[in-house]
Amino acid sequence: MQNSDKGTAAELDGEGLNIGIVRARFNNTVTERLAAVCVAELQALGVRSKDISHVTVPGALEVPLALKLMAEAGGFDALVAIGCVIRGETYHFELVADQSGAGVMRVSLDHSLPVANVILTVDTFAQAEARIEEKGRDAARVAVELANLVEELS
Repeated sequence: MQNSDKGTAAELDGEGLNIGIVRARFNNTVTERLAAVCVAELQALGVRSKDISHVTVPGALEVPLALKLMAEAGGFDALVAIGCVIRGETYHFELVADQSGAGVMRVSLDHSLPVANVILTVDTFAQAEARIEEKGRDAARVAVELANLVEELS
């Protein structure tokens, strides 16, 4: 087993992997672009288009349920959670950020299934836009690398 900061070519080989994506529609302009970048990177890593399943839900709080249903359905090597929560004037931001993150982690641990969490939690729309490219690519890379790690360790 090899440990690295960037991932080896073998760790980032998506050939033969089935990846599920759950995207929140809230802050749609950000989440659509995050998903597009993620899908493009998955394909660049060798995941075939037909092996990428994509569903949408209303918002970040609904993402964990869809992930759970996908995990229970089986057939996925990894999942990706996509959303965007922008701080407002009320406590609701903290609630959505905390609970969506906890739900995503719970699905991953309960099902021993990698879930790349790219539910952005930012103060402004500009901060979200500045993170789209990097975080979209990161989500794909995390999903592929961890799917391969799970296979290796199983």
